[in-house]
Amino acid sequence: MNDDTYPTPFNVWADASSRVFTSILEANQAANKAAFSMLGAASMNGVDNEADTGTSVAEEQMTGGLDLPEWDIERNVGATPDVGDSVRFAKTISQRDIERFAAASGDTNPIHLNEAWAKKTRFNGRIVHGILVTGLISAALARLPGSIVYLSQDLEFRAPVRIDDYVTATVELVEDLGGDQYRLRTTVTKDDDQVIDGEAVVLIDEEPAET
Repeated sequence: MNDDTYPTPFNVWADASSRVFTSILEANQAANKAAFSMLGAASMNGVDNEADTGTSVAEEQMTGGLDLPEWDIERNVGATPDVGDSVRFAKTISQRDIERFAAASGDTNPIHLNEAWAKKTRFNGRIVHGILVTGLISAALARLPGSIVYLSQDLEFRAPVRIDDYVTATVELVEDLGGDQYRLRTTVTKDDDQVIDGEAVVLIDEEPAET
């Protein structure tokens, strides 16, 4: 079996994931302890290190709606949303991204955090949280014109993403549903291979007037 391809049908992967979580609860205290130790170090050192490396400036940029240099963004949109509009958002998912996501979400599954533990799984090593990868779709949606409100998202996970993989999320408006609602095709690719496929429905309001 190719380690970078999910088994078919998808519910086989879901069943395996369920067994992973069950085994965590029953027999992986040591793995969780190692994961929490890693997260504890990141949490204790993260803020001070950010101040030293200028991340606080980057956070100020994001507050102003600007983009970071390590993000690759391509927008094919007009002033108002229309069928055919598309946005691409790409970045490398780093070890630090995974640690911070685990700390923020509470998802400390060792398949994402403990290499020795993950080596014994079907993936032969750690993989990135699926929801973290999905977050790039939301990042792409945020670059559409207007005020974007997520209404629904359907996803199919086709292959795992690993640490330091460069991944690209693409969203494309494919149907105007009326009432300022739109259906979009949403995908994430790695090295031209699709890792996530799906579609979303969003509400797109006009941007609030500046005061």
